[in-house]
Amino acid sequence: MSAETPITLNMDTQDLQIQTFTVEKLLEPLIIQVTTLVNCPQNPSNRKKGRSKRARVLLASVEEATWNLLDKGEMIAKEATVLKEELAAALQEVRKESKALKVSAERFTDDPCYLPKREAVVQAARALLAAVTRLLVLADMIDVMCLLQHVSSVSRQFALLLFSVLILILKQASIL
Repeated sequence: MSAETPITLNMDTQDLQIQTFTVEKLLEPLIIQVTTLVNCPQNPSNRKKGRSKRARVLLASVEEATWNLLDKGEMIAKEATVLKEELAAALQEVRKESKALKVSAERFTDDPCYLPKREAVVQAARALLAAVTRLLVLADMIDVMCLLQHVSSVSRQFALLLFSVLILILKQASIL
């Protein structure tokens, strides 16, 4: 196990796209919600609409969820043995997009009927969603690389064991 060969994946970590059905399915409800926000009427009525929750409460919950994700991501980054720089960059991107969403959402909560402010929040939410997606895909890549290293190690050990068993069988058969 001392001569471990590094496992590399043939993927561009700078351009992480949603390439797995599982990640796409997990993010689909969020994408639908963001798309629903975009498809708001072009000319909303001037009368005030009721709200199920205060905008600041929703913003606080999104912010808290993002910071929890960042905390977990930073713990993973400390333990990671591969792709440390890429993981740090992905975490920084999530931090940046989270702050951008907070700024645009605060502006939006001051005037929720103003369409350009709504569109700015939607764009910021999409950017945050894309950054989180890249972070999740990168974390999955790290897990896959670790699993491949373990599989490689077990394969080498199994080959050595098989070779030892064959030697033992040959000795017992007095062929050697």
